[in-house]
Amino acid sequence: MIVGLFTAPETWPFGVAFALIVGIALIEGLGMLISLSPSNWIDDLLPDVHGESGLDRVLGWLHLGKVPSLVLMVLFLAGYAVFGYSLQKVAHGLLGFYLPVWVAGLAAVAPGMATVRSLGALVAHIIPRDETSAVSELSLIGRPGVVSAGAARRGLAAQARVRDTHGRTHYLMVEPDVDDEVFDEGAQILIVRKVGAFYRCIANPHPALM
Repeated sequence: MIVGLFTAPETWPFGVAFALIVGIALIEGLGMLISLSPSNWIDDLLPDVHGESGLDRVLGWLHLGKVPSLVLMVLFLAGYAVFGYSLQKVAHGLLGFYLPVWVAGLAAVAPGMATVRSLGALVAHIIPRDETSAVSELSLIGRPGVVSAGAARRGLAAQARVRDTHGRTHYLMVEPDVDDEVFDEGAQILIVRKVGAFYRCIANPHPALM
């Protein structure tokens, strides 16, 4: 029965959801190995959520900007898949057949969103969104930091830890502003500008600022 549930054509959207969860985990893990963070890169591309429009309220309700976007995606996919499989199992037990794939697929969207809403709040409290865009990206220019993962060189960004004026920690992807410079893990840097999704940095001329 269980094997049939996972292989039934009426449950393929939920299998795809689980496959995407695995794919996201692999991509994020690969990014860490090469000193890149797909999650941070995607978050940098997303607009800030601080307005009063209907869309901003919906995105805020889903904790976008408070929790990394890939985490929210995984929560949605997990809630979507778990509810979808459960719905089809119950339907088969009561009716003797699975619901049409489009019916089950649409029915599972709302539970997936509810999972994002409920568990997203928990995640936001457990892992505070250090890399959030709660402050302006430009306000981090001129702030000192430390390379925290990888070696930063032009064309290969590394992760750096920077504190804003409120003392909150942000994790940025940085590259040297000078072509031939390399900043190894632990190097003290100074953020000087932002180019696309990455920040440019120089060696911190005043380490006492840290």
